Amino acid sequence: MRIWTLHPQHLDRQGLLALWREGLLAQAVLLGKTRGYLNHPQLARFRKQQDPVAAIATYLAAVHVEAVKRGYEFNANKISKRKSRSRITETRGQLLYEWQLLKTKLSLRSTSVLSQAAKVKEPCPHPLFRIIPGQVRNWERQKAEPDGAAYGAKPCCR
Repeated sequence: MRIWTLHPQHLDRQGLLALWREGLLAQAVLLGKTRGYLNHPQLARFRKQQDPVAAIATYLAAVHVEAVKRGYEFNANKISKRKSRSRITETRGQLLYEWQLLKTKLSLRSTSVLSQAAKVKEPCPHPLFRIIPGQVRNWERQKAEPDGAAYGAKPCCR
């Protein structure tokens, strides 16, 4: 399960479709409608919110907006009606780590989107997230320890 900190505009078709499915799965977990993925680390930041279901529903609403812009027909009725006005704090290190992860995935499956990504100086976060200085989150399963400088603590594009 990958609930991206990145704005869904950066995802290719496969990534956007997977995010929708995985976001709906995350919502089901937070609603107690499934037994799987109960302790998935990607859900930690949602569980910390006052209303985790409202947070994931707000997240999914922005994914839906991106899908509609691209001409997809995602069923908005699958999103919980609860919404959150709060934003989730996330680190710049996490955002940049995910950016590198996405570019690796794009190099394997969508070189045209990768060429567009190469023009981006710094990725935008999903609108639910407020980016603060900091490193990659400790719940992230990294393949290699990041160099602290690679995911520095400078403010994001906001």
